Amino acid sequence: QVQLVESGGGLAQPGGSLRLSCAASGSIFSINSMGWYRQAAGKERELVAGITSGGRTNYADSVKGRFTISRDNAKKTVYLQMNSLKSEDTAVYYCNGDIMARLSRGSYVYWGQGTQVTVSS
Repeated sequence: QVQLVESGGGLAQPGGSLRLSCAASGSIFSINSMGWYRQAAGKERELVAGITSGGRTNYADSVKGRFTISRDNAKKTVYLQMNSLKSEDTAVYYCNGDIMARLSRGSYVYWGQGTQVTVSS
């Protein structure tokens, strides 16, 4: 069984920073791409940032220059460093991973449970 567990959410002031972590665990053979999504109240879930197994990254235009995604393959963990936070960054943040479990025939996309990020003064 594969699990993704996020941590690091909370309350930040506008202009502040937060760092999210997402650790994968379980019977994992390999992890391909990983990413962060967010869903604000009343809105659809949207991609924030993604990173391939080789380290290539992509970002939503709204977070370019402010957020940085990274990963530690040895720890099976993906991070999201969020700087210069704005009120519109308030959302539940979810990580996902395209993961091949041991003894499986293919990879599947697994999701974490989500962590709340609130940006407010």
